[in-house]
Amino acid sequence: MKLKINPLFPTLVGTGNLPNFKSLNTKMAKDIETLAKTDKMGQRWSQENYRGGYTSYSSIYDLHLRYPSFSQFEDELQPFAKDFAKSQGWNLHDFELRMTHLWVNIMTEHTYHTLHFHPHSDISGAYYLQAPPFSVPLKIEDPRMNFYMNAPTRENPTQASKDLYYNLQAKPGDFVMFESWLRHEVPPNQSKRPRISLSFNYSLENAD
Repeated sequence: MKLKINPLFPTLVGTGNLPNFKSLNTKMAKDIETLAKTDKMGQRWSQENYRGGYTSYSSIYDLHLRYPSFSQFEDELQPFAKDFAKSQGWNLHDFELRMTHLWVNIMTEHTYHTLHFHPHSDISGAYYLQAPPFSVPLKIEDPRMNFYMNAPTRENPTQASKDLYYNLQAKPGDFVMFESWLRHEVPPNQSKRPRISLSFNYSLENAD
């Protein structure tokens, strides 16, 4: 009798591309340029925690409530977020899926995101406005990593590394979303041009 192998407990990651993203990116890029110049609190935080780059993570993380361009982005992303929630089998009858956080990240050469997850949220992800050649992908960690303490070594070390991490290439207009507990990182940017992205969180909240 032949051994049957069953893949169990998949980790769902949603990817897609916004229609007509070029015009939207142009609008958001103008607002991002202004924000990066005027957000003093974000600049100070970035100098200490995001060397070489700029992020509004610690200062202005509700862009969709402040700028029409980011509000439009929220409207265009919302159907995809709902589809992702439905794919998980979540109860959407008694709850409403709402974007709770939206912030910008400008990664200059050698800037990076350390390994992290997004607590107190249900769906998290990223959207790419600018991803020049040699800019780095989003690196997603196998959520079973903590249980590999005594795992046997693999015959092919290169393949073993690929099995433990999944790289999603960044491309303008593309987005990725996943459950917020999934750990991820962005290695140092290798491009001399900035890699510009938006990060977002969604939560299921009482409909009333």
